[in-house]
Amino acid sequence: MRAVIQNSVGGPDVLVIANQPDPAPKAGEVLVRVKAAGINPVDGAVRAGYYPLLGEPPFILGWDISGTVEALGAGASGFKVGDEVFGMPRFPKQAAAYAELTAVPADEIALKPERADHIQAGALPLAGLTAWQGLVRHGELQSGQRVLIHAAAGGVGHLALQIAKARGAYVIATASPQKLDFVRSLGADEVLDYTKGDFADTVRDVDLVLDPFGGDHADRSLRVVRNGGGLVSLLNVNDATRAHASARDIRVERMSVVPDREGLLELARLIDAKKLAVHVAKSLPLEQAGAAHAFLATRPIGKVVLTA
Repeated sequence: MRAVIQNSVGGPDVLVIANQPDPAPKAGEVLVRVKAAGINPVDGAVRAGYYPLLGEPPFILGWDISGTVEALGAGASGFKVGDEVFGMPRFPKQAAAYAELTAVPADEIALKPERADHIQAGALPLAGLTAWQGLVRHGELQSGQRVLIHAAAGGVGHLALQIAKARGAYVIATASPQKLDFVRSLGADEVLDYTKGDFADTVRDVDLVLDPFGGDHADRSLRVVRNGGGLVSLLNVNDATRAHASARDIRVERMSVVPDREGLLELARLIDAKKLAVHVAKSLPLEQAGAAHAFLATRPIGKVVLTA
């Protein structure tokens, strides 16, 4: 099979196409012929050596997949050859999604949404599960609550905004000037240009914040949360922020996304109900993985995808 490998950490140019042995599904696994593999910021951090999830190279990046079932390992159930599936298998261990074939645990994938093509479905899992788990599992978001979503035009943010609206929330969203219209088109109730003043000076009485930045940004986010509310951060939250939150009975959670078949099924239901749509800024073939990583670094609207 063809796969994108890297033999050293570094910039996008370390990603090269190479022939690799075809994987074979072990017990409980499914062999998937990958049609599309989403790229996420964590991919770039691992590639560059900033976040050494996979140890030392060589390795094959990628966790988001959409494709077709090629073969079933012993005891694997729930699928048949030819089924169209998607998922975020094995995270944070190696899933080797940037390849034509990958063997994955059967219980960490789901049938692809009918209304999504492979490129859209391949863009969805990691960002979608991050948004879903952050808002619903960790944030316990309820209908009628006020939620603040930062970076609402990004991969996680644009999906979180739609998930929150689908659950009946009032959504306040932050974005850069050139992305405001896109965020409005997703149904945000209030849209803030984060380059014009501090959101913490204008937003009040929020029930839940989804904060992708952590650190001092999480502390500023805390200022807009009502007493007894919640803050879910995708990055580390410092001790001072936690102490401020505790004094106001605000629940703070630092989350890391995990494989979640139930979450995938819910994302698929939202897609097929026309309540969730994935925006793909660009798709490129495996051979242009380096260019795709470079493009993602420009912080486009939505997602970037590789096609096999």
